[in-house]
Amino acid sequence: MLELYGHPFSSYTWKVLIALYANATPFTFRSVDPDCPENYARVQKASAQGKFPLLVDGDLELFETSVIIEHLALHHPGPAPLLPADPDEAIRVRMLDRVFDNYVMNTMQECVDEAIRHGTVSAEVRARVGERLVKSYRWIDTWLADYPMPATISLIECAAAPSLFYADWVHPMPADCIRLRAWRAHLLALPPVARCVDDARPYRSYFPLGAPDRD
Repeated sequence: MLELYGHPFSSYTWKVLIALYANATPFTFRSVDPDCPENYARVQKASAQGKFPLLVDGDLELFETSVIIEHLALHHPGPAPLLPADPDEAIRVRMLDRVFDNYVMNTMQECVDEAIRHGTVSAEVRARVGERLVKSYRWIDTWLADYPMPATISLIECAAAPSLFYADWVHPMPADCIRLRAWRAHLLALPPVARCVDDARPYRSYFPLGAPDRD
């Protein structure tokens, strides 16, 4: 039985959960929180920076979400095409995965980290993060012109759903990014994503910037 160490409110935990739910892959969830110090200790020992999620598959311990999802695609496949079989298509999917992790999720996280450290976010940080997110939003909106918004789950959806969910809380998408706004709504309606959203609802009060009354 696979074990996933993470937290229901964690965006990167969502990324792996979406892949697991999409293929109905059996696993045991190990929550990393103050009530489960043994789970925290396991992650600290296994991961280079002590960060979750962590996937345990027998004697194998894997961190970094993109690597975990590649492992699931290879060793625990199911109906959801997490990665294309064609190598060239797979490269393009991996590129999009990096876009959502590096240019949306990690950019948004700068505001969250600032709020955690100082209790507030400076106007300078907000402006810098907002500018970078809008640049990413507009690039993704253009890319979506050639993307069919499938009802299936791939590495793209695994990365896009949590990053766009939380990024729009930090800096809302411009009104003229029509395709992107529609895709975010489409992603949140996919059953594996909707399950993550619902499971995280009890923790919304912990969002450092204040969770908006929506989604």
